[in-house]
Amino acid sequence: MELKKNAKANVGRNSSLYFAIGLALMLFLTNFAINYKTYDKAAIDIGMVEMEAEDEEEIPLTEQIQTPPPPPPPPAAPEVIEIVEDEVEVEETVIESTEVDQETEIVEVEEVVVEEVEEDIDVPFAVIENVPVFPGCEKGSNNEKRACMSKKISQFVNKKFNTELASDLGLSGRQRINVIFKIDKTGTVTGIRARAPHPGLEKEAKRVIGMLPKMKPGKQRGKPVNVPYSLPIIFQVQD
Repeated sequence: MELKKNAKANVGRNSSLYFAIGLALMLFLTNFAINYKTYDKAAIDIGMVEMEAEDEEEIPLTEQIQTPPPPPPPPAAPEVIEIVEDEVEVEETVIESTEVDQETEIVEVEEVVVEEVEEDIDVPFAVIENVPVFPGCEKGSNNEKRACMSKKISQFVNKKFNTELASDLGLSGRQRINVIFKIDKTGTVTGIRARAPHPGLEKEAKRVIGMLPKMKPGKQRGKPVNVPYSLPIIFQVQD
């Protein structure tokens, strides 16, 4: 025998709907509970200021020192006015006019001669136009005179230089002396300087170069000039 039930009396017919409504209600309550915030009343109450909590500042009493006023300045002495009698005659300076008129005679100015000041110019021996001429080197071209002069000066130094001086000074081996001098505009040897391992050799080199004969001065653009000359003196000391 089948049991027949009324459809309205079936309790489980809307269970899924009730489950969805309950789930939505629980989610809403959970979300509300999570996002609910509370605030401390003391933290947000900024509208009232308690003046009684402020500390009263004690102002120390200070005594004002009264400084005495400065003494009055001394009375100014009355100025003595000296009356000078107007008897001194003052000479007036008369400024003469420099303007000329038609009757003024014009004086002709003579020609002014400007003297040329000769400058001491040093021209190197290797590039001078006309080299200084050593006695006995008057003939030949400029290069031949240059070579002749170098040869003559070397022969003169080898003949006059005291080579035994190095042994007397206790020196040995190869000795080198660098000598620099000038042949001035008159052909005279001047400005002798020497550098050597010993002051005695420098003195001897200056003595020998100072004995060179007077030469014919070198010329640059037709004018006598100073010509610097460098001479190395090299010799071997025999042990």
